[in-house]
Amino acid sequence: MTRASSAVTRPHTGRSPVCTVAVGVAVAFLALGILGFIPEITSRYGDLRIAGHRSDARLFGLFEVSVLHNLVHLCTGVAGLLLARTVAGARTFLVGGGALYLVLVVYGVAIEQDGAANFLPVNDADNWLHLGLGLVMLGLAALSGRRRDGR
Repeated sequence: MTRASSAVTRPHTGRSPVCTVAVGVAVAFLALGILGFIPEITSRYGDLRIAGHRSDARLFGLFEVSVLHNLVHLCTGVAGLLLARTVAGARTFLVGGGALYLVLVVYGVAIEQDGAANFLPVNDADNWLHLGLGLVMLGLAALSGRRRDGR
């Protein structure tokens, strides 16, 4: 590969597109995890529980969260930042994370929302968000893996 073609596939940061995308997704997960612990951004903050369906706290007044749910977002973000240091790791994060969030949709639809199996907890808004996250992560992995020079 010549120097000129290298400039086409790599941004000026020297980081590959898939790594840049993975960092962006990881930062978004970190932000969600942090925001879930901030009163006013999380409504019913006094009802935040460690885990389980009895946590009535809502991120942005919509998405059901608990301490465990927020920690999952934070861990996902940290994992993404660590994996985004390499192209293979970034792809693993986007594909694996996307697949994991799609599995989480199946979990969210299959369980009874008021039952003990809803330990994370999730609600209908979470299920839609997780579906979107899973599809976007998989789509970003596919799109950022393509080379602009047609190869």
